[in-house]
Amino acid sequence: MLPRPFNLVSPGLPDLAADDPVILLRRWLEEAAEVAAEDYNAMVLATASPAGAPSARVVLCKEIELRQPAVVFYTNYESRKGRELDANPRAAGVFYWSSLKRQARIEGTVVRTSEAESDEYFRSRPLLARIGAIASQQSEPLPTRSTLAARVVRTALQPGAAGRRPVTWGGFRVFLDRIELSAAGAGRLHDRVAWTRVPSSDPIVWTPTRLFP
Repeated sequence: MLPRPFNLVSPGLPDLAADDPVILLRRWLEEAAEVAAEDYNAMVLATASPAGAPSARVVLCKEIELRQPAVVFYTNYESRKGRELDANPRAAGVFYWSSLKRQARIEGTVVRTSEAESDEYFRSRPLLARIGAIASQQSEPLPTRSTLAARVVRTALQPGAAGRRPVTWGGFRVFLDRIELSAAGAGRLHDRVAWTRVPSSDPIVWTPTRLFP
């Protein structure tokens, strides 16, 4: 016998044909910003080496673009993820909003953002974040914390240094070809839908599939 009250119809996702998955993803991100605020745009990014060895870490999603559906984030191009994306330009990402009991997964091909886009975003960052991006050799061995502190101080003392984006730092754009959204349901009977982009479709067409939780 099912416990009471019990509802097998989750309120998390609309009918499959009701909305564009990219619009839904952006809406979920906006709703997370209202409820979760801090780190609402944190995304676990998974990459792989040319040999197929996977690795994952958290990055911050800075934009969800609608016209050519994509997720944009910024990093050091010479970091492990940067090197792996240059060699094997596909990635997967996961958003998890515990307060909303929602999860979103993305997959797609990856290209670098333009230099102009990277410059514009770099200039928008707080001063210390710009200095840190210049001073840090991300993913390289660090002898001591004092070594990093010394590099930060040297960078900060260089006139105008924080205004210049290093060529080793910039954005990546994940062009989406698969989106999966999941809303928690009672008894772990979650509502889960995946959309796959039809290749070369113009206008863009998504094929939806409801999945077992």
